Amino acid sequence: MTASQRDIALSAGRLARTLQDWIGANFRLPAPDIPSLTSFSRLGSDEDQIPHPGEAAGTDVPAEEAASLVRARWGLGNAPIPNVVHLLEAHGVRIFSLSRDCLEVDAFSFWDRGIPFVLLSTEKTAERGRFDAAHELGHLVLHGEEQMPHGPQAEAEAHRFAAAFLMPRSDVLAHAPHGASTSWILQGKRRRKVAAMALAHRLHELGLTTEWQYRTHCVELGRLGYRKSEPRSGVVRETSQVLGKVFTALRSEGTRPADVARDLYLRPADLNDLIFGLVVTAQDGDGQPHQGMSGRPKLSIVR
Repeated sequence: MTASQRDIALSAGRLARTLQDWIGANFRLPAPDIPSLTSFSRLGSDEDQIPHPGEAAGTDVPAEEAASLVRARWGLGNAPIPNVVHLLEAHGVRIFSLSRDCLEVDAFSFWDRGIPFVLLSTEKTAERGRFDAAHELGHLVLHGEEQMPHGPQAEAEAHRFAAAFLMPRSDVLAHAPHGASTSWILQGKRRRKVAAMALAHRLHELGLTTEWQYRTHCVELGRLGYRKSEPRSGVVRETSQVLGKVFTALRSEGTRPADVARDLYLRPADLNDLIFGLVVTAQDGDGQPHQGMSGRPKLSIVR
């Protein structure tokens, strides 16, 4: 990542905090419900103890156990998650989108005054966007509120958490055959709404494929175009339901996104970058000041 890309990402984080403060002052949002499982992180220990993406490992993987505990706390069972972004928002994570000028950043997360934030790129495939959201949840859960390390060890742990969160061990073992074919992977990815490469990695992590089979899957999937995209995917890109409800409520009372941008000293385009492009932020030409925004309805998110 270049310095300019990092600066753009950090700027997006500051703008997200500003918009969150404004929304939080005017709408009732879900309280944060993110378990703190920092004891399941092995940061600071021998790096070799932390499995990396695609690496086969035994059952003693704390990040896997942490993902299982979060699923249990949230009552998810082992079934596929229909919408990861909506799930995180229902548990108090504030989710915003990254500017398209920030192409080198897939996602990042942080805590601010006890509130967890996740910012996601809108340029990834739907499947990879879901994985990125789960990956950032892993950081929030495993690496704590005081500091959010993002070195190789932290990234490996968050990756393993995301894989286990989206593809629980017991569910994969119940449905996947040993030595699964590439064709099976292309079928299995649809049920879990994950990238084909991610499922191939997961099968190998759980010991369901050999090193040779895993490498064969990677070669075959790459040849079919699954290394950077998900051909013929029917998965819809996930966006924020909180932001959608906020701006629907504002629109119903006659408040325009451009008015919100003006209140926050933002350009309408910058606001739109933060909210997944959910609304048109163009300023109309009547030249008249807008009415005040008193009496705004409170917002509740249905889980």
